[in-house]
Amino acid sequence: MTRKLPPLNALPAFEAAARHLNFSRAADELNLTHGAISRAIKHLEDQLGVQLFERATRSVRLTPVGEPYAVAVREALDQLALATQTATSRHSGSTLNVSTSDGFAGKW
Repeated sequence: MTRKLPPLNALPAFEAAARHLNFSRAADELNLTHGAISRAIKHLEDQLGVQLFERATRSVRLTPVGEPYAVAVREALDQLALATQTATSRHSGSTLNVSTSDGFAGKW
């Protein structure tokens, strides 16, 4: 079964913009430009076929579709971050220390 997923690279931009309700603050947080955030969200909206933000001259707000989607995306990104932390922390304690004499190490 194939999963129908949104453009995954747009999700952090959407989540930050939804949390701040401001594309410029989202851009600052993610070290991107305002235009990059705007394009990522537009691409996400185009792929989903729904409008996630209502845009005004100097403000944005989530649409009725965007609000629950923002919650779901935030939870999914949190789960992904936790899974990544768990996966990488298992390997950090897997160090093998080997001891040998100087003579043997010198000939190795």
